[in-house]
This record gives sequence, structure tokens and C-alpha cells, in this order.
Amino acid sequence: MRLRRAGLILLLLLPGLGLILVLIGSVIVMAFGQSVGYFALTGESGFSWEHWREQLDGRLLWRSFQYSAYIATTSSILSVLLAYPIAMWLRRPFRGSLFAGALLKAPLLVPGLVAAFLFINVISFHGFFNELMVWLGIIDRPIRMQNDRNGYGVIFLQVWKNMPFALLLLTGSVQAISDDVLNAARDMGAGSIARFRKVILPLTVPAMQAALVIIFIGAAGDFSFQAVAGPTQVNSMAQLMVRLKGEFGGYHEAGVVAVLLMALALFGSVALAGLTRFAVRAGMKV
Repeated sequence: MRLRRAGLILLLLLPGLGLILVLIGSVIVMAFGQSVGYFALTGESGFSWEHWREQLDGRLLWRSFQYSAYIATTSSILSVLLAYPIAMWLRRPFRGSLFAGALLKAPLLVPGLVAAFLFINVISFHGFFNELMVWLGIIDRPIRMQNDRNGYGVIFLQVWKNMPFALLLLTGSVQAISDDVLNAARDMGAGSIARFRKVILPLTVPAMQAALVIIFIGAAGDFSFQAVAGPTQVNSMAQLMVRLKGEFGGYHEAGVVAVLLMALALFGSVALAGLTRFAVRAGMKV
């Protein structure tokens, strides 16, 4: 009976799940195949580790890898840290809460490339912010803030774009916590901080992990924010792929970068999810 039920469930899932596996599997196979010399668009195809050796021996790839990991990790953590107190604030409906929630989620409706260009117009050498600072007499001449070497502009854009998504997940998770549970903790002597650490945080771990993982993957592979507002001294992994393919015709080298980018997304997500659960458990014991 159980085997029949499991087979029926698998049969129902097969159309959607099978399509997803085929699409994801084909992308992975194509990227890995190109990285080892197959699927050549020009020239002959043949197995070779030369493209891997060439890229792994160069500093350009590792700088891009470290930069993308830094941007993705910082953006995902900041997005969740900013969204959490707002989700707590919106937990109980109040007058104007629907409007405030809709306003905070508005960046989800703005395309990333449009947001990047608007941001550049604000912080450019003769942009709104510089002109305002000069007009107020705070600075004598405009200062350079565009394409900063630390990627602060990119992080700002990532947080601005992704914080509403984290807020969407966390608000639903926080609102799902029953008042009876919090009242029971209060009756047992738990203060507001203890209730947050030992009740709210553990119950919202899945939403927190989902937000961190999805934002991390998106930020690691982002191209539009990097191309418009990113530093000129280093490329992100996505930029490096386009550069290798476009400027040098290196489809195999771009395949190497693609495989490493997928590895960064996978292992970075697993690490973030694991560290989140570990931190919450440690906070419960304090």
C-alpha cells in the first residue's frame, strides 16, 4: 500500500519535477562539458583539462571568486538583518500597516537595471547627492562615489532590491507564530529578549534560511548591478564569464567560471544555512 502511494505521488510530481531536472541537468552538463573541451562552437571538441589549469593558475579568476562571495554573503546577511526588525514591527496590524508594508516591498517591482541607473544618477560625480552637498557647503567640490573599489554601491543596490524579498518571507513566518505561544513564554518568566531568542528565532529559522540562500544565489550571479555600479578593478564571476566569451572567444574558459559559480552558489548556500541554524541554537543556550 505504501509503495503504491509513493508511486502515485511520484507519478503526480513527474511532469513538473522532471521538467525542472531536465532543464537544470542540461545546464550543468553543458557548462561542465564546455569546461573540459566539449561542445566547442568553433574548432574541434575534445576532452582536455587545459582550460581548468589555465584559469586556476591565474589571479583573475580567484579575485572574481572572492569578490562575488564577498558581495553575495554581505548582501544576504544585511538584507535579512534589516528585514527582521521590520517584520517584527509589522507582525501585528496597525493603522497604516498595509500601506507601510506595500511601500517597503515596492523595490520588488523595479527592474534591477533601472535601479542601478537611478542609483548612478544620484551618486555620480555631478549627480544629485554631490550637487546637494556642494550647494549646502558641506564639501567644496564633488567627490567620486561611483564604481568604488569595495563594492559598497553594489551592496547597497543588492540590499535595497532584496531586503523586501526577505521581509516578505520573514513577515509571513513571524505572523504565523501564535500569540498563545508568546504568552505562555511570558507566563513562564521569559522577557522580551528571551522570547525573541528562544521562541521567535527558532520558529522563523526556515524562512530566514530560505531568504539567505535565495538572496545569496542571486547576488553571486548578478550581472546588471556589477556592470553599472561595480568596481572597475575587479570583475564579478558573471562579468568574467561574459568577458572571456566576448573579448577572447573563450567559451571553454567561460564554462570553467560557470562551474565554479554554481559551486559557489551551492556550497555558499549550504554554509549560510548551516551557520544560521548553529547561531540560533547557540543563542537559545545563552
